[in-house]
Amino acid sequence: MSLISVRDLSVTLGHSRILHDINLTLDPGEIVTLVGPNGSGKSTLVRAVIGAVQSTRGQIIRRPGLRIGYVPQKLHIDPTLPLTVMRFLNLPKRVSTVRAEQALAQAGVEAVARRQMADLSGGQLQRVLLARALLDEPELLILDEATQGLDQPGSAAFYQQIETVRSELGCGVLMVSHELHVVMAASDRVICLNGHVCCEGAPEHVASAPAYRALFGTGTQGALALYRHQHDHAHDDECEHDHAHEAAE
Repeated sequence: MSLISVRDLSVTLGHSRILHDINLTLDPGEIVTLVGPNGSGKSTLVRAVIGAVQSTRGQIIRRPGLRIGYVPQKLHIDPTLPLTVMRFLNLPKRVSTVRAEQALAQAGVEAVARRQMADLSGGQLQRVLLARALLDEPELLILDEATQGLDQPGSAAFYQQIETVRSELGCGVLMVSHELHVVMAASDRVICLNGHVCCEGAPEHVASAPAYRALFGTGTQGALALYRHQHDHAHDDECEHDHAHEAAE
């Protein structure tokens, strides 16, 4: 049984339609990456999956009892607040020292347990957030641009850790990312969003292709040029129309 199944999902926030006609499934052990331009609905989709955003139409079916771990884009912590990593992992509910240390080890930062949160580097902080998401041994791990602000080596190392976690726990992973090496090295499937699902499939080719530049702009590092389309309905014309329209803007 799939971990999640999204059927004909639409989300409207205020007077703006953010997502429409979204269909996707995610199976145990599968890594799926969402890509798309700013405002394409990637974060809204993951927030809908975790229940933080209500859908306007459609269904999100979660496997009964599904345990979800969530790693946000960033977390602001007052630098004047005395808060150790271990204390942070015990909020809002206490966990055993053994479990907290295990989670830090799984995230690759077991040495920072006694450090102050305010003293951590950006990469260390994101790994601590990952450790917190792993405390309950999630069956589905969701990462919303969790490497934002990290340099390329730090980002690559973080996602290599995610692959290790997937292997150890057998969990499914749903990621939001703009980073090409993530798509290539860590994803079983890529879903390209622009309010709807434009393209999806296993990444096969990488280049600075016009279709990708139309979505992300020419300044973005790398390019995701080609997808293996796995549609059960016609989408290509619509996707190409969207790309051309955005390029014109």
